[in-house]
Amino acid sequence: MAVPAWTCGASRPGPARTALIWPGRGSRPGLSARRPAARPTRPLSLLLRPLLLLPLLAAPGASAYSFPQQHTMQHWARRLEQEIDGVMRIFGGVQQLREIYKDNRNLFEVQENEPQKLVEKVAGDIESLLDRKVQALKRLADAAENFQKAHRWQDNIKEEDIVYYDAKADAELDDPESEDVERGSKASTLRLDFVEDSNFKNKVNYSYTAVQIPTDIYKGSTVILNELNWTEALENVFIENRRQDPTLLWQVFGSATGVTRYYPATPWRAPKKIDLYDVRRRPWYIQGASSPKDMVIIVDVSGSVSGLTLKLMKTSVCEMLDTLSDDDYVNVASFNEKAQPVSCFTHLVQANVRNKKVFKEAVQGMVAKGTTGYKAGFEYAFDQLQNSNITRANCNKMIMMFTDGGEDRVQDVFEKYNWPNRTVRVFTFSVGQHNYDVTPLQWMACTNKGYYFEIPSIGAIRINTQEYLDVLGRPMVLAGKEAKQVQWTNVYEDALGLGLVVTGTLPVFNLTQDGPGEKKNQLILGVMGIDVALNDIKRLTPNYTLGANGYVFAIDLNGYVLLHPNLKPQTTNFREPVTLDFLDAELEDENKEEIRRSMIDGNKGHKQIRTLVKSLDERYIDEVMRNYTWVPIRSTNYSLGLVLPPYSTFYLQANLSDQILQVKLPISKLKDFEFLLPSSFESEGHVFIAPREYCKELNASDNNTEFLKNFIDLMEKVTPDSKQCNNFLLHNLILDTGITQQLVERVWRDQDLNTYSLLAVFAATDGGITRVFPNKAAEDWTETPEPFNASFYRRSLDNHGYVFKPPQQDARLRPLELENDTVGILVSTAVELSLGGRTLRPAVVGVKLDLEAWAEKFKVLASNRTHQDQPQKCGPNSHCEMDCEVNNEDLLCVLIDDGGFLVLSNQNHQWDQVGRFFSDVDANLMLALYNNSFYTRKESYDYQAACAPLPPGNLGAAPRGIFVPTIADFLNLAWWTSAAAWSLFQQLLYGLIYHSWFQSDPAEAEGNPEVRESSCVMKQTQYYFGSVNASYNAIIDCGNCSRLFHAQRLTHTNLLFVVAEKPLCSQCEAGRLLQKETHSDGPEQCELVQRPRYRRGPHICFDYNATEDTSDCGRGASFPPSLGVLVSLQLLLLLSLPPRPQPQVHAHRSRRL
Repeated sequence: MAVPAWTCGASRPGPARTALIWPGRGSRPGLSARRPAARPTRPLSLLLRPLLLLPLLAAPGASAYSFPQQHTMQHWARRLEQEIDGVMRIFGGVQQLREIYKDNRNLFEVQENEPQKLVEKVAGDIESLLDRKVQALKRLADAAENFQKAHRWQDNIKEEDIVYYDAKADAELDDPESEDVERGSKASTLRLDFVEDSNFKNKVNYSYTAVQIPTDIYKGSTVILNELNWTEALENVFIENRRQDPTLLWQVFGSATGVTRYYPATPWRAPKKIDLYDVRRRPWYIQGASSPKDMVIIVDVSGSVSGLTLKLMKTSVCEMLDTLSDDDYVNVASFNEKAQPVSCFTHLVQANVRNKKVFKEAVQGMVAKGTTGYKAGFEYAFDQLQNSNITRANCNKMIMMFTDGGEDRVQDVFEKYNWPNRTVRVFTFSVGQHNYDVTPLQWMACTNKGYYFEIPSIGAIRINTQEYLDVLGRPMVLAGKEAKQVQWTNVYEDALGLGLVVTGTLPVFNLTQDGPGEKKNQLILGVMGIDVALNDIKRLTPNYTLGANGYVFAIDLNGYVLLHPNLKPQTTNFREPVTLDFLDAELEDENKEEIRRSMIDGNKGHKQIRTLVKSLDERYIDEVMRNYTWVPIRSTNYSLGLVLPPYSTFYLQANLSDQILQVKLPISKLKDFEFLLPSSFESEGHVFIAPREYCKELNASDNNTEFLKNFIDLMEKVTPDSKQCNNFLLHNLILDTGITQQLVERVWRDQDLNTYSLLAVFAATDGGITRVFPNKAAEDWTETPEPFNASFYRRSLDNHGYVFKPPQQDARLRPLELENDTVGILVSTAVELSLGGRTLRPAVVGVKLDLEAWAEKFKVLASNRTHQDQPQKCGPNSHCEMDCEVNNEDLLCVLIDDGGFLVLSNQNHQWDQVGRFFSDVDANLMLALYNNSFYTRKESYDYQAACAPLPPGNLGAAPRGIFVPTIADFLNLAWWTSAAAWSLFQQLLYGLIYHSWFQSDPAEAEGNPEVRESSCVMKQTQYYFGSVNASYNAIIDCGNCSRLFHAQRLTHTNLLFVVAEKPLCSQCEAGRLLQKETHSDGPEQCELVQRPRYRRGPHICFDYNATEDTSDCGRGASFPPSLGVLVSLQLLLLLSLPPRPQPQVHAHRSRRL
C-alpha cells in the first residue's frame, strides 16, 4: 500500500492565481508571481557556449499558460541526455582510451580467472596453513599429557620454589594496593626484556613463556603452584614449535585450574580497572573443553527468594549464559507453583550473542512470589529437552537449577523422564546464605550424573557457573584418542592485541590413574590452542587480479563469515566471538540462502545469480550479476567461496620485458616511470597511486604525497625482477602510468575545460593509478587513492552508462560551501575492452562538473528557448508552456540520482543542498516518487556498528540492594566473626571489584579507551530505481494542496528528471522518507527464532561413556577468609570511597557481566 503523501486540513484561502491548464484535467488555480532569486548568476554567453550538440529549438507548441506537457518534458530530457553524452564523449575519452590500450597491446597480456581452479587452490593453501598449526597443536597436547603424568604432586610446595614470568607483574607492581605487593611475593617472578615484533603487534620475548592467573584465584595455592611446576616444561616445546614453523603466533595452554601459559612471553594487556580475564570463559576454551550442549536453566522465584539471593541468581544465570557458545542451545525459565519462560522464547534457541542478550535482559525482570514447586520446573525443563521438532545441538543435555533450597526430591519426575538411562544431567545450585537442608539438592545432582554447587555470595559465582564443564568433559577424556580432534573456532578478538583471529583447539587429558589398579582419571587438564590471524589467511587469497568487485569469502558451520570484505567490526568485545552471518554480510536473497546451505553441507558448487549489492559508501544499491563458486576446506569446518562479476573473468597483466634492458637497471629508469614524478604533474596531471604493498620495504603512509615519495625513493634502488617486490602490482602500476599519460596527451591537454564548465577530468585504473587533470584540481580531489575502495569506481564497473555522484552531505551538517567553484559533481563511466573475444573493464574515466555552472546550464536545457540570447517569457497572455528557466518561481525542476540524492536543481537556494537525500529537500515530492514506484526501498541491519557512550549519569559504582551494617555492628566482635559478616565482606569485595555485575553494561568501559565505544546495531535504508522506466505524469492529490509532477529516467545515466509544481499549501504535512542510518535493536529476535537459519553442529559428540564414574557429584563452595583481605576490606569500608559514575552506552540496553 502506498504511503499517503499529504495530510491536509480544511481548505483555506490562498493568493490570487492566474489560470493554469493541466492537459486533460481542466483548469485549476494558477501560480502567483514569486520573488526572483537573489543569487548572482554567470553571463549567459558563457553558460550557453558549451551547449554543443543541439540547436536550441522551441519545444512543441502548447496553448495557454500551462504546466508543461509530457512531450515537452520528454524533449527537455533528450536535450539533457545529449548534452551529457556529448561532454563525456569529448572529455571522458572512452573511445580514445580503448585505442590507447590497443596501441600498447605488446605491453600486456590478458589473463583468465578460472573460478574453480582459483577457489580450489586457495582452499588447498589455507588447508596447508592450518595443517601446520594442527601438527604443532598435537605435539603440544601430547607433551602436556606426558609432562603432567610424570609430575609428582607436592603438598608442601611454596611460592618461592617456582620461578616464572607473571604477565601481570608489571601492572601489579605499579598498583600499591596489589595483594601480591603486600605479601612481597615477587621474588619468584622473572623480569624480562622485550623486543617489538610486528607479527604479534606487541613486544615479546622468545626465550620464555608468560603466565596469566585470574584475579580471583590465589596464586599461592597448592593447586596453582603444582600447575605452574609441571607446565613449565611446555616452554621448550613452544620454542621448538616456533623453530619448525616461524609463522606460528600465540601458542596457549589454558588449564582447567584457570592458569594460562602462553608463548612467546609478553606483558598482559591489563585494563585500567580490575582484570576479569579467565581462560576458562574464552570461546576457544569452551569449544575445546566439551561437546555441544542443550541446556535448560530453571530459576526458583518463590517467595523465599528475595533481595540479595534473587540478585545472586540473576547474576549467576547471566554468568552461566556466558559459558555457552554458538554451537549450544539454551532456554531459561522461572518457576514457583508453575513454570514459565523468562523471555519470549518458548523453546531451545541457539546461544548466540543476540539471543543471550534477550535472556540477560529478561532475567532482570524476574520477581519472587508464591511457593516452591520443583516438579513444575523440572517437568518444564524435560519437556523442552524432549522437543524434537526444533533445531538443537543433540549432544549433551542438561538442566541447571538455581534455588535457595527445598525438601522435595521430585523422584517421580526423574523416574518418568530420565531414568534408567539418565541421558539428561542435572546440576543444582544452592544460592545465598540460608539454613535449608541441601541434601535433596545434592541427591538430585548425584542421581542424575550431575553436580551440586553452592553460591553463598558474589565471589562464588564465576567459579561455580563454569565448573560444570569439567563434568561434561568426562566422556571426552574416557573416549581417549577418538576425542582428540582439532576444532577451529569462530572469529574473535585476540586478548593480547593480535586483532581478529581463529584458534585451533585440542583438549588435553589427565592420563594418570586415581590409584594403583584403579580406574582411569576422567578429568580434563585443559585446552591447547594456537592462533591464526585472519590477515595471514587473507594473504593466501587473490585480490587485485579479481578486480574491484571480486572477492573471496569463507564461512563456518554456523554460516558465520571467517573471511569477507564486509567483515569489519567497528569495535570488538574480546569476551564474545565476532559472529557475522554470511546473509548479514551481504544483502540476503533466496539464491544466497541456497549457496550458504550448500557450503555448510560441505559441497562444491557454482551458480550465477542476479543480486543486490550495497555500494562501498552505503548510499546506493545496485542490481548486478555475480558468479559464485565454492568448495570445502578439507580437515576444517570451513568452506571457501569466490565471487566474480562477469567482466572480471579476464584481467590485464603487464609485460614490460621489452623495456627492461638490464635486470640491474633500477625501475626508475623504465619508460613511463617519469610520469610518476611530481615534476611532471603540471603538464600531465596529478597522479595518485593506490597504497598497495608493492614491495616489502615500502613504508606505508596515509598521506598519498608522502607514500608516492617513499615509492619513488625505493624505486631508485629496486630492479624490476627484485624478489622483495610484487612484480604483478609493480609492473601494472607502471603500465597504467603510461596509458593514462597518453590519454592526457591525446585528449585532455588540448581541451579548454572552462568552456564546458568542468573542474577536472580523471581516469582511474585497476593497476592503481588515479590521474586528475589539471594538476590544480588535485587540491580538491577527495576520492580515495585506492580505486578498488572508491565508490565511483566500483559503481561505474557495475553500471552501464554515466554514473553521477554528487558530493556527500548529511542533513544534520552545514550546507555546501559554493565559493571558489570547488564543489563539483563526478560523472564516471567504465572503459570496456574487447580483445580477441575477451571482454574486461580495466579502467574508469570521468569528469567533474562545476555545480553552479551546470545548474544554470540545466535550467537552459529544460527551457523553451528558441534563441540563445532571448528566453521566451510565459505570461497570462502568451501561448506557451512554463519552463524550468523563466518560471523557476513556480516550477521545480531537479535531477535526482538512483539513490534519491539531489544532483541539480533550478532553484538557486537548493544548490547548497546538492548531495542531500531528496526527502530532506522536498519530502512531499520524494514520497510521491516512492509511492509511484520510481524508487524501491531496501532495509538492512549493520551488526558491526559502534555507538558512542552518553555523558556520565548519576549511577553509583557500588552494588545496589546489599545490606549495609551499622556502626554498632562494626564495633561488635561477635558480628565480625559471624558467617553473615564474612559473606558481606565477600559481597562488598567482589562488588567493588566486579561492580559491573550489579550495574549496567557500560560500567566496564570506564577509563579504558579501547572500549569507550560499544558495539550496537544500526538500521540502514537505501533507495534504488524501481520498475518504472518510462515517462510518467502524476498528481499529488490533497484537495487544494494538490501538486502536478512529471518524472522521467534519463537514458544511459543514473538520473531521474523531475518537473513539479512548487508546493502551494504550507500547512499540509508530508510524510518524510528516512535514509540516514539509525540506531536499532535489530530484527525482532522472538520472530527470528521461529525461522532459524540453517546450520550444522560439529560432527562429533561425546556425551556418554559407560565407564564414567559419577560418584564425585557435589560440594559446597566458599572462600576462606584471610587477614589481608579482611584488613583491605576494613580500610575500604572505613574510607568510604565515593563511587565513580559510569557512562551509559547509547542504543545498547543489555547488561554485560
